[in-house]
Amino acid sequence: MAFAMLTAVGVAEAQNKNITLEDIWTKRTFSAKGVYGIRSMQDGEHYCTMSRTGIAKYSYVTGEKVADVCLFGGPDMQKKAKPLPPMEGYEFSADEQKILLSSGFEPLYRHSGVSDYYIYDVQAKTFTKISNNGKQRLTTLSPDGTKVAFVRDNNLYWMDLATLEEHAITTDGKVNEIINGTTDWVYEEEFAITQGFQWSPDSKKIAYLRFDESKVKEYNMQMWGTLYPEDYKYKYPKAGEDNSKVELRIYDVEAQKGLFMPSLTAEARTNATWEYIPRFQWADANTLAFMRMNRLQNHMQILSVNALAPNKVQMLYDEQDKAYVEVPDTWQFITVGKGKKAHQQMLITSEKDGYRHIYLYDLNGYLVKQVTSGEWEVCDVLGVDVKNQKLYYTSREHHPTQKSLFVIGFDGKKKQCLNDVTRNVKNTEDRYVLGTYNATFSNGCKYYIRTYSTANEPPVYTLHDANGKLIKVLEDNSELHKKIFVEYGAYRKRFKSFTTSTGVKLNYYTITPKDFDLNKKYPVLIYVYGGPGNQQVSDSYGGSDFYWYHMLAEKGYVVFCFDGRGTGGRGADFKKQTYGDLGRMECEDAIEAARWLGQQSWVDKDRIGIWGWSFGGYLSTLSLLKGNDVFKMAIAVAPVMNWRYYDNIYTERFLGLPKDNAKGYDDNSPLNFADRLKGNYLLIHGTGDDNVHFQNSAEMVEKLENAGKQFEFRIYPNKNHSIYDATGNTRLNLYQLMTDFIMRKL
Repeated sequence: MAFAMLTAVGVAEAQNKNITLEDIWTKRTFSAKGVYGIRSMQDGEHYCTMSRTGIAKYSYVTGEKVADVCLFGGPDMQKKAKPLPPMEGYEFSADEQKILLSSGFEPLYRHSGVSDYYIYDVQAKTFTKISNNGKQRLTTLSPDGTKVAFVRDNNLYWMDLATLEEHAITTDGKVNEIINGTTDWVYEEEFAITQGFQWSPDSKKIAYLRFDESKVKEYNMQMWGTLYPEDYKYKYPKAGEDNSKVELRIYDVEAQKGLFMPSLTAEARTNATWEYIPRFQWADANTLAFMRMNRLQNHMQILSVNALAPNKVQMLYDEQDKAYVEVPDTWQFITVGKGKKAHQQMLITSEKDGYRHIYLYDLNGYLVKQVTSGEWEVCDVLGVDVKNQKLYYTSREHHPTQKSLFVIGFDGKKKQCLNDVTRNVKNTEDRYVLGTYNATFSNGCKYYIRTYSTANEPPVYTLHDANGKLIKVLEDNSELHKKIFVEYGAYRKRFKSFTTSTGVKLNYYTITPKDFDLNKKYPVLIYVYGGPGNQQVSDSYGGSDFYWYHMLAEKGYVVFCFDGRGTGGRGADFKKQTYGDLGRMECEDAIEAARWLGQQSWVDKDRIGIWGWSFGGYLSTLSLLKGNDVFKMAIAVAPVMNWRYYDNIYTERFLGLPKDNAKGYDDNSPLNFADRLKGNYLLIHGTGDDNVHFQNSAEMVEKLENAGKQFEFRIYPNKNHSIYDATGNTRLNLYQLMTDFIMRKL
């Protein structure tokens, strides 16, 4: 009833305010609140959160604060000559008597950077800076809390916290040649791994990756701002080019020497045609497990090696696919059974039956149980309750656009959905409240903090017990909900699907003007990403672009977004059908979407535009050129123009090697269709883009000029793939540019 009343008020008052770009990018008018830095305490009965002022401890039973664990500006800090800089992250030692804190983060690439690190002694209430020898990367406490390990200048170190004495594990690190303890650019970007070392559970050994990237070719970017622009060179392996040679090594901290592991050397893996080590972890104090993949990424194995018997290698898992094998989202070792029957098994997610599901294997490599099954995808394994032998996970079982929370036994039985439910009065049937659910579990899984949102509702944070019972609402973002609904009337994202001429059903959403009338004709802006496995049509809170789209709707445009063939949430076959022919089906679907829109009574078929970023910029460009009879305009931000120019792990995963699949690389390159440009085209790129190089747009500009085509082009000097700065001014400028172009050209 309250929601209905709010809706009525919203209709009456929505005309009072219009969204501005300043609201979105500089004033942060629509920023959602959250619960940040959630860490479960070892007792499983308390958790901590982090704010600008410190770290606070809360009770899971009540959701109430019980103590301030660490105050960054507390009385103990007033004695210091220099105040602490703002803290950005924290990690407890195993006994929770020390806290590792980080500050002063300086980015290197998209997911990595260097920081200063401090140790806070909970009892003594003292802050100690770990090192004055320069900022560090990936500083990590040993499990026993007595030591840390970190990377500096491509070398790996460990330090005894009692003496603060640094010990070099490696000394051969060198920029653009040798990397120890972290990963090279392409592993970071495409395998999502930067932590290239791990402590053993007994704190006596460290396993780490060593990259020899000396034979990887360099990419050069000029950085503007000085009298003579500086060259920035880094190793970037493009499709078909040499990769780093990677080894997995083990260092004995107590003996202060490396352990020779013949099965892990680069030579051993090269002889077996293995190219990549995308993951590794300790299964126990002496057993190291690791994944290896071939160059084409269609064969993946997991093996274990005993550090005390280095020639003893055990195969734990083997998976092959005619297209490619995804690196598992979940891969961990768990204890099953109780008492004397307790033993380790390996928990892993895989698409081997056509959909991503959860599997259990024993440590001899035999399948124990496929825990989940069905024509739907598991998203994430969130909690493992060893005591009660239960798994908590999210999946798209209800619909590909929605994510629900479930619990299931290790044996695959007693599955239960933990979504909110509503009672249907007419037939007294419980119905699940759908949207997007996520959760952070306590140690032992007695409690969890849940996040819930929909496309039209900002996140709500709630505390629950293991059975789903609500304990407390921690943050409901009610003020933001009221602001955007009542003051701006912006919740108008609606989900449906359409069927292409080839019989493929595709999901989409629309955002329409406030006074939308089916009998009127509206211009339509299509937003597309379309890359393999990606989903944009999701019933979840959308952030900044969500409000930009509503701002465009206020100006009379309909915003339309769809997920075409090759996108995620609908199983491996749907996702992998674009393998070897990237761009063709995706472009066909974009053109089909435009043609379908042109048949709707409410669409002005002569005013359909398309825009996208990165893969979406590639697809928007290709669609404008190939579909020049249906698209009036396109905007492309930081687009790939030729897959030969992009990194090899991503591109070869979906296209194979250039020498084996030249047509797959070239047939759908926008560079080959520049002469087809008829509509209005805006091309945008940052010159400091280390991901999709400015080279892509520079070559497209040349092709268009040679074809005698007119277009608009904007560069952002030194800006990376995100075209962003901390003030928001760069993003404001970018969206002012795009808004103006849409208003003029669509």
